[in-house]
Amino acid sequence: MLDVQNLNLHYGHSQILYDVSLQAKTGAVTCVMGTNGVGKTSLMKAISGTHRRSSGEVTLDGRALGRLPAHHLARHGIAYVPQGREIFPLLTVQENLETGFGCLPKGDRRIPDEIFELFPVLDEMRGRRGGDLSGGQQQQLAIGRALVTKPRLLLLDEPTEGIQPNIIQQIGRVIERLRERGDMAIVLVEQYFDFAYALADSFVIMRRGRVTLSGKKGDIDRDTLLKGVSV
Repeated sequence: MLDVQNLNLHYGHSQILYDVSLQAKTGAVTCVMGTNGVGKTSLMKAISGTHRRSSGEVTLDGRALGRLPAHHLARHGIAYVPQGREIFPLLTVQENLETGFGCLPKGDRRIPDEIFELFPVLDEMRGRRGGDLSGGQQQQLAIGRALVTKPRLLLLDEPTEGIQPNIIQQIGRVIERLRERGDMAIVLVEQYFDFAYALADSFVIMRRGRVTLSGKKGDIDRDTLLKGVSV
């Protein structure tokens, strides 16, 4: 579904990504791993259009996306849940979810019941301000907001960061359920190794802005993966 070829990214005069290539299939979880500062978040931002890549091709469902800005890519089915969540603290949970309506046709602007089935706490707190939620609840809200857009590609950047263990388990179950639906590709950036290993169908290991190892879960042994993400 997603095909990234030879992606390069610069911030000013500094090159951050070097000829990064990866594929993410519909109905599967592709996990991007590596230590801090290797370019994982920059890769997610380049795919989502938040940062404009310097060169390289990004194709979704066989369609080359060119250099479209983030709001256009959202309309093409790319949803990005950033590190740090970035919910709107003064808007209610309901209003935060409704911000996903911007990339949908008017007739589709409704919050699917499935969002509240996946994250019951959001239903309970519809009228609460986003800033009043705990970190774990805000993470659920950020993922719910992304799902409102009906994505074909879901990009999740460190969804377990700073989250209590019971919420981590719930987020893992949600990712499994979304994979089982079979209608979207999921790219997961994650440093919590056991969480990533349990969920991933394939891995992309990065170091210093480059892909150093990639392949299906069954083709790479666990020790090799651990070594690849170690300092």
